[in-house]
Amino acid sequence: MRAKFLILLFSLLGLLVFPSPRAAQGKAAAVFVIPVADAISPGTAGFISSGIRKAVEEDAALIVIELNTPGGLADSMRDIVMAIYNSRVPVAVFVSPSGSRAASAGVMITMAADVAAMAPGTNIGAAHPVGAGGKEIDKTMADKVINDMVAYVKSIAQKRGRNPKWAEKAVRESISATETEALKAGVIDLVAKDLDDLIRKLDGRKIKGKGTLVLSDAQKVVVKENLRIKILKTISNPNVAYILMMIGLAGLYFELSHPGTIFPGVIGGICLILAFFAFQALPVNYAGILLILLAIIFFILEMKVASYGMLSVAGIVSLLLGSLMLFGEMESPEFRLAWEVLVPTLTVVSGFFVGVAALVFKSQVSRPKTGDRGIVGEIGVVKKDIDPEGKVFVHGELWNAVSITPIQKGVKVRVIGIQNLVLEVEPVDKV
Repeated sequence: MRAKFLILLFSLLGLLVFPSPRAAQGKAAAVFVIPVADAISPGTAGFISSGIRKAVEEDAALIVIELNTPGGLADSMRDIVMAIYNSRVPVAVFVSPSGSRAASAGVMITMAADVAAMAPGTNIGAAHPVGAGGKEIDKTMADKVINDMVAYVKSIAQKRGRNPKWAEKAVRESISATETEALKAGVIDLVAKDLDDLIRKLDGRKIKGKGTLVLSDAQKVVVKENLRIKILKTISNPNVAYILMMIGLAGLYFELSHPGTIFPGVIGGICLILAFFAFQALPVNYAGILLILLAIIFFILEMKVASYGMLSVAGIVSLLLGSLMLFGEMESPEFRLAWEVLVPTLTVVSGFFVGVAALVFKSQVSRPKTGDRGIVGEIGVVKKDIDPEGKVFVHGELWNAVSITPIQKGVKVRVIGIQNLVLEVEPVDKV
């Protein structure tokens, strides 16, 4: 009996010291799903990178990036590729659902994954770099950009054992491929109907340098964007960043021209901080910012100098040129400053600046309405004969008045001066 007790005790100790594989894991392996249905921006790069870090910390079995993108910024794409390379957890990029695409920067992200997959009815390709507004870059710059991008995508393809020739054509000739064409050309590894089908097909698959995938009991964990990522994605859009900057400048301008209003200055300061935060992640041309600031200076000078509108015109021209030059060469049309945003914003902001300047200028040149200077020139009626002193009714009040000539009661007079609360008047009929 004692021997049986010792055997049972040692068996329990053995389980505690050497647990079964499933017990060692503590929980079933997880598949982390990172949905991306947007242009590749700093916000998108931050979302994917944080999702990969979280999956690594949770010791996930697999990371799946569900991708649907028209492309985006090259720097953000490179950040995502680096995050995929550095992940010790296998990363699969799945172009899904049907109707999705992996264009431009999406090509590099898909090919950089440990496993590249596509759903039926999707396409990949057209990675030729473009300039701002979707226009072609000038030839000299185009050669540099294209050669650099070709070298980059070929290195990705060779690292993952995919077709480098097709990758080069995707950049140089903007070719695209359906999921079946991409599979046949060796661009992707497999085609799956949906996420569950992808997980089933990857179960038991060997990943170079990362072991064999065990996904039979895996639980799906969908990574969601936190507030910081949502804000970054929103303001890193050039159109939003531009509007924030215009609101910020208008708010500060109003505060400077009407000190003490406080609210416009607070809103303007917040918007400017958000705008410059976004500019850190975007290819900003600082000559554009300087021109916009010069426009603000012109509008401020309009309040101080009688330029008959010339400074306002110069300000509007500087604002227009600065807005057009604000963002440098963009790798994707999705990141250009849209005319639909530029024209209305420029019109409203220019009208605001000109309107405020006009009001300030008008207040400076108009005759005072209050105080000693405000009563000079007013018309009144004599209530008590002036010879040389008397009383007049002016501006709703009864005043002591003097005149160099006698004036009878009931005669209309004009105020020509004031001293020690005594008005100096003259008859209105006097030339």
